[in-house]
Amino acid sequence: MTAFKDIEDNLVNEPLSKTRKKEQMNDLQTLGIELVGFGKAKLAKLDLPQNILEAVKEAQRLTANGAIRRQYQYIGKLMRHGVDADELRKKIDYLNGDSIVATRILHLSEHWRDKLLDKDDELQKFVTEYDGFDIGELRSLIRLVRKERDQQQNKNYTKLFRTVKLIIEGHE
Repeated sequence: MTAFKDIEDNLVNEPLSKTRKKEQMNDLQTLGIELVGFGKAKLAKLDLPQNILEAVKEAQRLTANGAIRRQYQYIGKLMRHGVDADELRKKIDYLNGDSIVATRILHLSEHWRDKLLDKDDELQKFVTEYDGFDIGELRSLIRLVRKERDQQQNKNYTKLFRTVKLIIEGHE
């Protein structure tokens, strides 16, 4: 058992191989290419360093293939020195809805939206669990959606869902 521990410690302390370094650089460049495909709102939510954000915006503006390729490489280089790739990947997965947390919040928001529409006393339970928001706005939105539902309309149904989701995200 101790022999295995010694081997494991030696592996951890060894410098990365040239191949592994190249793989990491390619992974960061691929992550940077993914960032170039995002819109302004999504990029703002990622809290990227200013130099990387500017490089991404520049890549979005470019049209020549060679220039785009060089810009991707530049973004990868900047990301090697200024970004925790694992943390950035978690944020991207959350924004894309690929993470477990995002899925849980989505289902919880749907659950609360339906409960708020079905029963009047559920609003008080929601307020006690998630505080720090304008209850009047939420109450009027619930009334409006109930009224629209009676008239076979769904104009504000999605707005209610988004509002509930924002409240839950703010609390998480």
